[in-house]
Amino acid sequence: MSLEASIMERMKDAMKSKNEAALRGLRAIKAEIIKAKTEPGANGAISEEGELKLLQKLVKQRRDSLEIFTQQNRADLAQKETEEIEIIEQFLPKPLSAEELQAALQQIITQVGATTAADMGKVMGAATKQLAGKADGKAISAMVKQLLG
Repeated sequence: MSLEASIMERMKDAMKSKNEAALRGLRAIKAEIIKAKTEPGANGAISEEGELKLLQKLVKQRRDSLEIFTQQNRADLAQKETEEIEIIEQFLPKPLSAEELQAALQQIITQVGATTAADMGKVMGAATKQLAGKADGKAISAMVKQLLG
C-alpha cells in the first residue's frame, strides 16, 4: 500500500474516532504529498525515497517548532507539535540506536577509506545515502566527527 493510500485510510479512522491530533498530523502529511506530486517534473507521482525525505522534513520542522515553543513556555503549542511528531514518525522506519549507528558508520568509514577529519565529506555523503530515514543528519555528523576525530 502506498503512503498516500495508508494516510487516507488512517484519516478515515481518525475522523470516525474524532482523534483531532492524529487528523492534524495526517492532514499535514497528505498536504505535503499533494504538493510534492504537483511540483514540476514530478509527473503526478512521488518515489518511496521522496516520501521518506518528505516525512523526515515534516518531523524536523515540528521538532524545530517544538524547541521554540518550549523556550517560549507555550505548552499548548508544544503539545500539538509533539502529537504530530508521534503521528508522522509512525510512517518512518525505526531509527538506529547509538550502537547500531556507530557500527554502520565504522563500516562506511572502512569502505570509503577515511582516516582523518578531512575525509568527513566522503563519509557523510555515503552515510546519508545508506542511512536515509534511519538516522538524523545531526546524529550522523556528530558520530562521524567522534569516530574520525
